[in-house]
Amino acid sequence: MRQRNREKILIVDDEPNVRSVLLSHFKNEGSDCCASPDAFDALAKIKNQRFSLVISDVMMPGMSGMELLRLVRKRDPETAFIMITGLADINTAVDSLRIGASDFITKPFELPSVRRAVGRALERRRLLIQNRRHQEELERKVQERTLELNEALYDIEESYKITLEALVMALDAREHETSAHSQRVREYTLTLARQFGLSHDDFVHLGRGALLHDVGKIGVRDSILLKPGKLTEAEWVEMKKHPQIGYEILQNIEFLSPAAEMVLCHQERWDGRGYPNGLKGTSIPIGARIFAVVDTLDAMTSDRPYRKALSFDVALDEIRAGSGTQFDPHVVEAFLAIPQNAWLSIHASVNRKYRNQNCFDLICTISSTSL
Repeated sequence: MRQRNREKILIVDDEPNVRSVLLSHFKNEGSDCCASPDAFDALAKIKNQRFSLVISDVMMPGMSGMELLRLVRKRDPETAFIMITGLADINTAVDSLRIGASDFITKPFELPSVRRAVGRALERRRLLIQNRRHQEELERKVQERTLELNEALYDIEESYKITLEALVMALDAREHETSAHSQRVREYTLTLARQFGLSHDDFVHLGRGALLHDVGKIGVRDSILLKPGKLTEAEWVEMKKHPQIGYEILQNIEFLSPAAEMVLCHQERWDGRGYPNGLKGTSIPIGARIFAVVDTLDAMTSDRPYRKALSFDVALDEIRAGSGTQFDPHVVEAFLAIPQNAWLSIHASVNRKYRNQNCFDLICTISSTSL
């Protein structure tokens, strides 16, 4: 009964003798309890204070114990409820268990049986409250851990962004005439890759690979990299090392290592005449095959030291002509299916962001427009 001393009990019965017996008994046991002659008076009391346990008769004038049970459960599902019933109402009492009563007592009752029923009901309530609090504590901890994880992921993403920005800016600092080239081919690549059903992670790595495809040129001499005329054979040998140099740079950066393969293969050709490894056909990763097409598009439609930018019509004709030799025919088909205005729009949008120094906003994640 020590546990019950801390619980509030409400006795509801239209028979004064029943109320008197139970009220006297629980008060003698040291419980905090009160009584109501009907369900309406009980509801009024429940509105003003919280009870741990309600003991109610089934049959009462105005409102039955079953109706009271439903209202109490709706107001506070953790309130324990014991039904008092005569033998004739036993089926109703059983039904009360289905809608949330903890137990029922039959009339005439013995006080030891009542004490046991009350003890079971209060223990059940205690376990319910304990379980709820445990669940709430778990949810709180999950929310805290989720917040901590999100903050950690944000910090990681920011560090990724800074790393990418440093690499791209290092390249741009050496190749001023190709400003925004990396950003344009990234957006071109993701637009074309959308036609091939790649996973989200594939899109992320493909976008990073496109952005950093020429990072290996950091290891190429300025006299070759910035030469306004045609390269000599010996100079081409050195220039062709940049995919391997870029691959080795990215392989040592954990979050960029998945993009390294595309960097290594972005100068391979469908007919096997590319470099550095002479890969052919589908042995070239799909990302590199996609990139080869849009890299040509951007190279032809951008100003270079040795010529002015060509029109998009000329570039599209050149890509069409290279299908099956320089480019994967399926990739060219998908490329040509995209309206020319889409490529023009990307070209203008990226150039505008580059001028406004917003070119790194979408480096670490895939934008909704890119997907």
